[in-house]
Amino acid sequence: MTRRLAVVAALALAALSAPLAPPAAADPGPEQIVNGGFDGGTAPWWHTPNTSFEVDDGRLCADIPGGTANPWDVIIGQDDVALVRDETYAYSFTASAVPAATVRALVQLPVDPYTQYVAGNPQLGASGGAHSFTFTSPVDLPNAQVAFQLGGRAEPWRFCVDDVSLTGGAPPDVYEPDTGPRVRVNMSAYLPDGPKNATLVTERTEPVDWRLKDAGGDTVASGTTRPRGLDQSSGQNVHSIDFGAHDEPGTGYTLEADGDTSRPFDIGGNLYETLRTDALKFYYTQRSGIEIRDDLRPGYGRPAGHVGVAPNRGDVEVPCQPGGCDYTLDVRGGWYDAGDHGKYVVNGGISVHQLMSAFERAKATGLFEDGELAIPESGNGVPDVLDEARWEQEFLLSMQVPDGEPYAGMAHHKIHDAQWTGLPLLPHLDPQPRELHPPSTAATLNLAATAAQAARLFAPYDAAFAARNLAAARKAWAAARANPARYASPDDGVGGGPYNDDNVTDEFYWAAAELYLTTGEKAFRDQVLASPHHTGDIWRASGFDWGYTAPLGRLQLATVPSDLPGRDAVRASVLAGADRYLAAQRAHPYGLPYAPEGNSYAWGSNNLILNNMVVMAVAHDLSGDRKYLDGVLEGMDYILGRNALNQSYVTGYGEVASRNQHSRWYARQLDPDLPGPPRGTLAGGPNSAIQDPVAQRLLRGCAPQFCYVDDIESWATNELTINWNSPLAWVSAFLAAPLPAPSGCLVTYTKHARWPSGFNAQVTIKNTGAETVDGWTLRWSFLGGRRVTEHWSAEVTQSGAAVTARNLPWNREIPPGGAVTFGFLGANAPGADPAPDLFLLDGAPCR
Repeated sequence: MTRRLAVVAALALAALSAPLAPPAAADPGPEQIVNGGFDGGTAPWWHTPNTSFEVDDGRLCADIPGGTANPWDVIIGQDDVALVRDETYAYSFTASAVPAATVRALVQLPVDPYTQYVAGNPQLGASGGAHSFTFTSPVDLPNAQVAFQLGGRAEPWRFCVDDVSLTGGAPPDVYEPDTGPRVRVNMSAYLPDGPKNATLVTERTEPVDWRLKDAGGDTVASGTTRPRGLDQSSGQNVHSIDFGAHDEPGTGYTLEADGDTSRPFDIGGNLYETLRTDALKFYYTQRSGIEIRDDLRPGYGRPAGHVGVAPNRGDVEVPCQPGGCDYTLDVRGGWYDAGDHGKYVVNGGISVHQLMSAFERAKATGLFEDGELAIPESGNGVPDVLDEARWEQEFLLSMQVPDGEPYAGMAHHKIHDAQWTGLPLLPHLDPQPRELHPPSTAATLNLAATAAQAARLFAPYDAAFAARNLAAARKAWAAARANPARYASPDDGVGGGPYNDDNVTDEFYWAAAELYLTTGEKAFRDQVLASPHHTGDIWRASGFDWGYTAPLGRLQLATVPSDLPGRDAVRASVLAGADRYLAAQRAHPYGLPYAPEGNSYAWGSNNLILNNMVVMAVAHDLSGDRKYLDGVLEGMDYILGRNALNQSYVTGYGEVASRNQHSRWYARQLDPDLPGPPRGTLAGGPNSAIQDPVAQRLLRGCAPQFCYVDDIESWATNELTINWNSPLAWVSAFLAAPLPAPSGCLVTYTKHARWPSGFNAQVTIKNTGAETVDGWTLRWSFLGGRRVTEHWSAEVTQSGAAVTARNLPWNREIPPGGAVTFGFLGANAPGADPAPDLFLLDGAPCR
């Protein structure tokens, strides 16, 4: 690839395009563009060989060929443009396109890595228009390049440009985010019986009056604010507003305080069921290796990416990086990790785990159904969430090093392009070679953990797939123990992120936990009990993510039935962690369960916040204590608009929401012919490190909550990823169907006999309440593939691992202090066989 055809989008610096205005500087610097008005012909401008240009009516015009894949396939440019470090420049031009087109207007380094100092994406029309950009050069550079990237369109078109100018002495851009009204609310909805909190930004230090108004403008509640002082995360003086006493459902509510009115919101009960579905539907359009059907996702249809069809060069026979191995692997499928075309085992691991965990938590409730996500597998008798998880799990299995090769049983860390590609670029048009990166212990343990989990969850639906996963998990575990310190290189970041991790004790703990829960074997139990993470303080203030997975092991051991010694202490530790996050939330005027060290928000802070909410949600499941449920609900307020920027971070949710997340194919900001991110997509959120050039230009010196910009080029603050949507899906599923408070019942489950192929069990339901139970339904789930074959004294049915028992006419009533007993015969299945520990009587947990 020549210097004029290459671009590294991950280093891109975007600028806002606006109508041309005279420079504000009183003394602009000298003109850096030679012949920008084309009065002297075309020199020294150049073009790529696939086009030509001419001066037409005083403008430089070119006929741009169709059928090109990438913006940099056709370029017109000028070299040897001088830049001075810390000088602020005004870059401007007039341009037209017939038919209308979006182009890339760049000032960049002319050699690898082609760092872009300004990258505009103006939309051009037939009538022409003026465009201007301001940027501050971070370098002294005598030979910068001005380039118009014009490729990437199917049909030919004509481009004309004139009055190209680059002058110093411009006033620096001052970025002022539009934060709207000073009353910050969850712009989607509050639950009628849940907490309802808002934040007021004001200079006033004394309490002020607030009023809640319905859609008709009538005041339905009122009160006074609680002054909170200076919020360090936003730099704002704020007050809290609690209007939780109002529980009347309705739409179009607003909150007034201190002379300002919030954006509208609803009070209603179905928000999280919808968000759960949308957050999960996100994964289908992230799929690699399959056509995305437009009838299933209108507006998002595209050909299959990376199935060996030109111009793709993967993922059917992917070699290792040079010198890495002498074999190839078929690693088609899986999910694209983020806004690029890479696929990473460690990111895929936590993502697929959280989808399977959301299902495992709700097996007994029947929350997840077949057909609800509108995916190709819908209607096959398997809950759609498991079908979606399987798409990624199959990919993870394919990344395992084959038998007979060095490091057999380990998992390759990642697979992605050999070089970075630019935006926009649909997956099926990616021309880069694909490479397997060396196996790592972290990736191998992610495979061991997710394969062990998949083995028990898929057992009722596909015993062969379950057995394949368990075999892969055992092999991966053994390979990781034989190679406990093969770490991904922090320098392996060309064409994809490195995802390096040089402490894998947490992954060993998580993998051992999953293997023990699935098999019940002493060897894995001993590994769990010996891990320093089993009894250590693992609840970091900053939360957990792909690089820190010890909490995954602890949460699984607390919630998945097992005979683990000391399990009560494990459960108590989850409540202690949740209490820590609740304390952080109560201390924060925006209600965040997030208190990172130094108040420094991390890359993907929104997913860390959500993962802390997962801990609180599990605490609610374990204890039934309402405070944890309320904490999760209040945490979602931040995600959905109650924040310093007064915006929702979930696409399609709230009057103002993220819509330009960093992506090569959800790239409407760059190309109006492409879709934006699908509804239910989470943005990464504030990142104090602001690593990308867009954020560095616009956000330097930002208070933590303000370190975010909804721009497609801000990959450090506005990325989308599979492991950020997974906790959003998990938390939304929890809120869609939180377990109610325990009811007045006690269930005794007794296994009277067991033989190689089956078992005999008895269940007794005792009414410990004060009212007679008149008609009853009891639900529970088995751990893996066990199933009921015969039953008596109740009508018993089974779907997957979930079992439902209903009364017969003669035992429908259970008086206070009374009990009913029924029994069944069951067929055995491989793996652990603990007694179920969650029984739901008419939907409520029994002791």
